[in-house]
Amino acid sequence: MGKMRTAIIGCGSIYQNHAGALAASSDASLYAVCDRIPSRADAAAQKYGCKAVYDYREILCDPQVDAVHLCTPHDLHAPMAIEAMRAGKHVLSEKPMATSLLYAREMKRTALETGKTLGICFQNRYNETTVRAREVLLSGELGAVRGGRGIVTWDRGASYYQQEAGEWRGSFEHEGGGVLINQSIHTLDLLVWLMGSETRALSASVSCKQLRGVIEVEDTADIFLQMESGARGVFYATNCYCGNAPVEVTICCEKGSVRLDDKLLIQRDGQPDEILNPNEHAEGEKNYWGLGHKKLIDDFYRSIAEGRKFAVGPEEGIVTSRLLEAVYRSAAVGTEVRVEK
Repeated sequence: MGKMRTAIIGCGSIYQNHAGALAASSDASLYAVCDRIPSRADAAAQKYGCKAVYDYREILCDPQVDAVHLCTPHDLHAPMAIEAMRAGKHVLSEKPMATSLLYAREMKRTALETGKTLGICFQNRYNETTVRAREVLLSGELGAVRGGRGIVTWDRGASYYQQEAGEWRGSFEHEGGGVLINQSIHTLDLLVWLMGSETRALSASVSCKQLRGVIEVEDTADIFLQMESGARGVFYATNCYCGNAPVEVTICCEKGSVRLDDKLLIQRDGQPDEILNPNEHAEGEKNYWGLGHKKLIDDFYRSIAEGRKFAVGPEEGIVTSRLLEAVYRSAAVGTEVRVEK
């Protein structure tokens, strides 16, 4: 089988991570880019030597296209993914999977009905430090997980929301939320994934501290998670810091711990025992933690070619959608809530 022909829909800030990975792929090639703003599509097409399209429906009707990458505003992920799969295309969507749990479940149903592969970009799972942390935790050598914490302290000011390319940000209708569903969703995904247990219940609060009157959504959130295993998790995220500090995820176990920031630190019996400094780095603005996008995209197309289940499919995306739904529900009612199955 030759290379799969791929189209990217949406030429905003994240599309270059996808285009660069496709340019280096042995399993897929970039056939077209699409954006409703012609100048953005034209610039992307010129940069990557492919076709420019201005209406995504032209992509979905094109029999030359085998798969689409969705790099669009959050509220377009679900309808575009569903339409694309029904048109016979495989779909790789940027995070979040959808702006609601209802839409996420509809995406999963459509993937099952059509037999098309649906992938969600939680690319940090593929970074070498994360892979090693997961390996150590699954081995059981550190004993049972007792708890975990995730911390994101970044800076997103008014200009971030007011720029032309970001006009969809800051609204519940189009973004679906704020710091939780956008900037810190990767860290929340890693926290619960590495803890290795479903979340039973949670208590959360969200607020807008810095940009009241500028955005509708939260710029700060905190969550207390109670896992089915009995472990406890805490999570804090804010866009009110003075810069973009390294993300932190720590998993505490009976016989040690793992900590991820810009490196991996493993402690055994209370003593630092293993440090892994990543030797891979992405370039540009979206360079947090490594080359996960390329590895995830390579695995996506390899899984299709090999006829196997993709590791970050709709089931994985729905885990985070359930958490987000529960967080916003808990914040609204001010009490602990159960996380839907």
